[in-house]
Amino acid sequence: MLIQYPFITFCIVSLFLSAATDAGADKAMIDALNAGGYVLLVRHAFAPGQGDPIHFKIGDCATQRNLDDRGRAQARAIGSRLRAGGIASARVYSSQWCRSRETAELIALGPVTELPALNSFFQQPKLSETTLAAMKAFLAQQPPDGELILLVTHFVNISGLAGITVSSGDGVVLQLTGRGDYRVVGRLAFDPNERAWLVVDRFKAKSVQSKARHALFMMRL
Repeated sequence: MLIQYPFITFCIVSLFLSAATDAGADKAMIDALNAGGYVLLVRHAFAPGQGDPIHFKIGDCATQRNLDDRGRAQARAIGSRLRAGGIASARVYSSQWCRSRETAELIALGPVTELPALNSFFQQPKLSETTLAAMKAFLAQQPPDGELILLVTHFVNISGLAGITVSSGDGVVLQLTGRGDYRVVGRLAFDPNERAWLVVDRFKAKSVQSKARHALFMMRL
């Protein structure tokens, strides 16, 4: 089938090669986390919906958007992937949101400490500057050669700290410099195989859409 469309074949092969390259980069980043002086920011695992209900209350999970079974499985898989890479433990912190704490607990690399500086400001953007400043101050106090620090937080926090957007359950690696700041190493996807298939699925969808547009154009001739 694909032989009839050499360009499509080329694109799909290219996408798989790109995904394989990304997977290699992800493995290299996980390997580096064992070296000391690294921070792994992880966005909480999948929780259906967006934001939180208007009656949201810290400490009351019934008022919050929480992980579903898919999210819990995703969080466990993150822990398994890290342990497979040789990371047996970390200093673990999470925001005070239930979905972040549960993600951190299911990753299971150590006791979880709640850190208000990791709290989401998605629905209170006026808190962005103070929240990010508190997080940077926390990072500035950490030793540049210490044990891995795992921070489970939210989309806006990771984007604000690293300038990188992430999907649920993805991460960003930071390296502490010892000068009170940090270097952004890169984005870390914990399931590159799933990502490769998603890329191909999206391409197939676009191909179907293109064929439909072509058929419609031919009908108009």
